Amino acid sequence: MWYKKMTDIDQKIFRAFKKYGHKAHRLSLGFIFIWYGLLKPFGAKTTTSLLAHTTYFFPPEFVLPVLGWWEVAIGICLIYTPWVKYSIILQLIRIPGTILAFFIHPEVCFVQIPFVPSPEGQYLIKDIVILFAGIAIAGTVHNEKDSMQDISK
Repeated sequence: MWYKKMTDIDQKIFRAFKKYGHKAHRLSLGFIFIWYGLLKPFGAKTTTSLLAHTTYFFPPEFVLPVLGWWEVAIGICLIYTPWVKYSIILQLIRIPGTILAFFIHPEVCFVQIPFVPSPEGQYLIKDIVILFAGIAIAGTVHNEKDSMQDISK
């Protein structure tokens, strides 16, 4: 009897994960991009300043706000479902600068090359992981609506 009850609870939990999981993931990434993006134009010191100082041909005072608003745009695209595909394009345009930082300043990106990233390196690695998370999310946006309909049956 307790096994049946546990199985029922387990199924309800995983139905909720299936129903809301991708949407929650997409929205949380969108809000993170907006939050971290807004830090830059308002002068908060972040590890993105590494990118602004190493990979761009313009002064960091110009690049940081641009990067920040770029991240806000990515976040908005993630939150507004019809624009999710544009978030991937915006991230793909941004990611070469992230990767380039590893080659231009490995001493800043790593405490011990190539296995122990510094906090700045960890931040850059996180950006790459988030890109792939965004790609996974973009691949499921069409299915969000279908998934909601399947679960309600």
